[in-house]
Amino acid sequence: MEALKDYNKSELIDGVIYDMSPANIRHIRIQGHLFTIINNFLAGKKCKAFFEAEAVLSERDHLIPDISIVCDDSKIKESYIDGAPDFVAEILSPSTRKRDITVKKDIYERSGVKEYWVISPKDEAIEVYRLNEQGAFYLDNVYTRFTESEWERLREEEKAEQNLSLKISLYDDLEIQLDDIFAE
Repeated sequence: MEALKDYNKSELIDGVIYDMSPANIRHIRIQGHLFTIINNFLAGKKCKAFFEAEAVLSERDHLIPDISIVCDDSKIKESYIDGAPDFVAEILSPSTRKRDITVKKDIYERSGVKEYWVISPKDEAIEVYRLNEQGAFYLDNVYTRFTESEWERLREEEKAEQNLSLKISLYDDLEIQLDDIFAE
């Protein structure tokens, strides 16, 4: 555990400091896969992808999203993002799950994040929330990766209802396969 001795990452949530535990390998792999896909797509485009960049959303809220996209260059400072990213993805872990799906989701909504993904490694599922015109998140869709045997057990109508890829609303031409996000 010598490598973790100096690990120190924390978030300020509603004025309270929360120390963050190091992510497990599954979390890191999912984060890396998704960041690589997004970052490669954004090469040469206006928006920029970030990996664990601090987002200062208010005096009381300094969050560190797993992945974010910022399209307004004026928000990008030397060591943090000043204001709401356009897109945020959080990967659930046992220690952060409750905060990610409640308090942090509310903060992202209140701050004006346009799209929020909650990624569950355990369920291999992604909940996509989008901001409506009234400034409130709504659940746009839930995407679930199926094993081969789970897929075979589905009825044809159920298969037709499933989406095995998803898009970030900022870019209609970026289609991301669930298999690529959750690849081993």
